[in-house]
Amino acid sequence: MSAAPTPASSTILLVDDEPAITDSLAYALEREGFVARPTHSLAEADGALEGGGVDLVILDLMLPDGNGLDWLRALRQRDATPVIILSSHDEAVDHIVGLELGADDYVDKPFSPREVVARVRAVLRRSGGDAGPGASAERERLRVDSERRQAWGLGEPLGLSRIEFDLLATFAKAPGRVFERDTLLDRVWGPDVNVTERTVDVHVKTLRKKLAAVGLSPDTIETVRGVGYRLAEDV
Repeated sequence: MSAAPTPASSTILLVDDEPAITDSLAYALEREGFVARPTHSLAEADGALEGGGVDLVILDLMLPDGNGLDWLRALRQRDATPVIILSSHDEAVDHIVGLELGADDYVDKPFSPREVVARVRAVLRRSGGDAGPGASAERERLRVDSERRQAWGLGEPLGLSRIEFDLLATFAKAPGRVFERDTLLDRVWGPDVNVTERTVDVHVKTLRKKLAAVGLSPDTIETVRGVGYRLAEDV
């Protein structure tokens, strides 16, 4: 039986035209004490947002009345509500475009509802929203403000260089996602800059030192041996 929502529970807007998906996600979220509001079109989603009280949106990209990326672009012009993209597209370009438009994370179909719930909690922690029953503000140990280009660990400013900040901001967009070194080189340094993958290792090392200096674990940024790095999902 679903857990009864509490007054502090976050409301999650589900936007997907497949009832089987919204039903399974709603069940998983409500079991954890969230309030789920399923919608099956972008028009329904707009109406739900106008009504207020939405803390996070889980957004499919292919809807019967439009493209989710176009909707996200328009949303970001007026609203900072966190968005997790839910898509059957496995092309990296879709993920990159979504993140650049302001999505906070993405999950590919097929997915585990438990994974989606974990992503919801992580995004809400980073955005300062309620992460569901039992969540504590102390768990928001890392905060990254891309617009102001500032980052804090346990409430303390990190004092990052440009490269260190761009690395951390890239990781923070998708906690748990593994970024290969060549991907980081392309995103942070740019495709035309002549640097080696060893450069990534050096800057990750200095970034870890600055995280440790304010009391965060150096393992906040995890090494995936032979592949690259990722931000721990429980940050």
